[in-house]
Amino acid sequence: MVAFFLPRADDDEQAERLYDALAEFAGCEPAPPGERVRWIAFPQDGAEWVAAVGEELRGRRTTQQLRRGELIERTEELSSPTRVLAIYPGTPFVVVTDAQPITGTASEWANPFTAQPDRVSLFDPR
Repeated sequence: MVAFFLPRADDDEQAERLYDALAEFAGCEPAPPGERVRWIAFPQDGAEWVAAVGEELRGRRTTQQLRRGELIERTEELSSPTRVLAIYPGTPFVVVTDAQPITGTASEWANPFTAQPDRVSLFDPR
């Protein structure tokens, strides 16, 4: 398991302050150390997306079509330049990214956005 970290934090103390500040920005409660989320996988618009702290959002969409009596399956890799800063557990989960209004980076994703994950991985509780 990976130890808790946040991008842009230089040390553990700064990571804690940033985690709390991003939760306030997102309008949710910060999770205690044993429940902090490293990544989630969730369905969105016919694709399976992964949001992992410190990484860009990435997804995969698989489609099928019948061609000359044969079923052809095609997988499309999806990505977004939006980098995940923190993920907060709840119903739904809340994902904070480095897109507007935190930075000037434009994104097709709202910031923060919510998701109902079908898989969740936590940070190492230490």
